[in-house]
Amino acid sequence: MGASGSGKSTLLYLLGGLDRPTSGEVRFRGRVLHELSPRELAQLRTHKIGYVYQAIHLTPDLSILDNIAFPGYLAGKPRAEARGRALKLMRRFGIEGIAGRLPSQVSGGQQQRAAIARALINGPDLLLADEPTGALSRQQGEVVLDLLTELNREGQSIVMVTHDLKAACRADRLILVKDGTIAGTMDLPRYDAKDEAERERRIYRFTKEREEAPCTRLS
Repeated sequence: MGASGSGKSTLLYLLGGLDRPTSGEVRFRGRVLHELSPRELAQLRTHKIGYVYQAIHLTPDLSILDNIAFPGYLAGKPRAEARGRALKLMRRFGIEGIAGRLPSQVSGGQQQRAAIARALINGPDLLLADEPTGALSRQQGEVVLDLLTELNREGQSIVMVTHDLKAACRADRLILVKDGTIAGTMDLPRYDAKDEAERERRIYRFTKEREEAPCTRLS
């Protein structure tokens, strides 16, 4: 969590191997990311890391089904297997009825659910989500947050960037980023909707208190 320009998305790009650090290193499963070749990084992202963008980035001339299945094709899965996995995810996320439509023919909330399914198609170890509710209405955003919460409780590791208190409430651990530094961290109990208002107050107080606190360099 952090203000615009604080370095949240940059940190996410570093974690996903989309950017290289100017100093220090990022390790994933014991491998130093910036030491990998472009091909090795691409393979890692294809098989081990799923990415959900705020801008969604669905391919406009592919159906929703093929958008979701496409990373499976890239991973070398047979077409029938990738499409079968995509349909299974679509049924789970409640969007199986739009399989044959283009992205421009469905709502923003449906597009974002499709983008999450696309990020999960290859069973990644880590899901990175960059402001996944930022372009959605409050109601659409709640559907996406419920989905991410459910996935996390099933064991899916998720790192989410957000500036939204509603989204931050779903976290088990909050890291506040300010000017490329860590301004503080806070662990939270397991999310329960009935405690959301109190969680929002705690997070708000925490961020306000840390705005002027000394920062620790990312290392």
